[in-house]
Amino acid sequence: MTLKLTAEVVTLTTRHPFIIARGGQSDYRVVCVRLTDGGGLEGLGEASPSSYYGETAETVLEKLKILEPYLPKDPFDLDAAEVKFAQVVPKNGAARAALSGALHDLVGKRLGVPLYKLWGLDPKKAPVSSFTIGIDTPEKTRAKVKEAAGYSILKIKLGTDRDEEILKTIRDVTDKPLRVDANAGWSKERALEMLPILKEYGVEFVEQPLPPEDLEGIAAVRKAGILPVVVDESCIVATDIPRVAQAADGINIKLAKCGSLREALRMIATARAHKMLVMVGCMVETSIGITAAAHFTPLVDAADLDGAALTVNDPYCGAEISGAAIKIPDGPGLGVTRR
Repeated sequence: MTLKLTAEVVTLTTRHPFIIARGGQSDYRVVCVRLTDGGGLEGLGEASPSSYYGETAETVLEKLKILEPYLPKDPFDLDAAEVKFAQVVPKNGAARAALSGALHDLVGKRLGVPLYKLWGLDPKKAPVSSFTIGIDTPEKTRAKVKEAAGYSILKIKLGTDRDEEILKTIRDVTDKPLRVDANAGWSKERALEMLPILKEYGVEFVEQPLPPEDLEGIAAVRKAGILPVVVDESCIVATDIPRVAQAADGINIKLAKCGSLREALRMIATARAHKMLVMVGCMVETSIGITAAAHFTPLVDAADLDGAALTVNDPYCGAEISGAAIKIPDGPGLGVTRR
């Protein structure tokens, strides 16, 4: 049966403007895709494009049109399909991730099993997800921390000239474990100055302290030995890992960056071979994208899958990421349903 592709742009609105070191906004346009097989089954996938990687909802729609003729005749040809997608559209990870998610969803539905079971994973091994507190005024930061009462780990966006004040504000209202993401907002000197402060405030690890290309600087931050250093923007796909392994303790995998579920699994295996900490993250997205990533969380050490929880209008239900360990749906494929 020939697979039929349809795509729809969905505008997600965050509860608060979502501000990081590079700026921010309240509305995020994602692309939800459906692959139907003519036999009554449909696979769901999502592209959550980031302008940082040169993608928008428009470029995703454009690339999906280019990729449509290369959809496999048999959805089970996952490996060959993903290799072909990457050859045809090498730069557009979010667009390719949508098709990867939809094909995996369809395969799981055909077999009647959840994706984690296809991979032989134990859903009880999924970690707890952190919940992100974006950059804001002290009053709004306090309010956000209170709103996040149901979450047991907080991820704090830094990379400003008032980072210590932000940490102090948060510590005034909670003693929960903290993780920090500077989104490449620091210089080497600033990062080294911040490390003892982060440690003092009970931060577990720091993510992407410096610009992605400055691996020498990132290595110096790691060498200080104060906190583990995780890279996000510095590491896109598995072949980046041997290079960043010399500079960082861990990597953050995102489907919208790496372009497919199979590439995410390759990244986990490669990072493990380099004895690195493995984290999975997300963009602002619906429960389709979050749930696709949730299925491989039994293989990772840390998760930050709050992209749908940050929004007020997620049209789907899937993985639950509140205070306890991530709950992966048991339904076939991704196990995502319309809200």
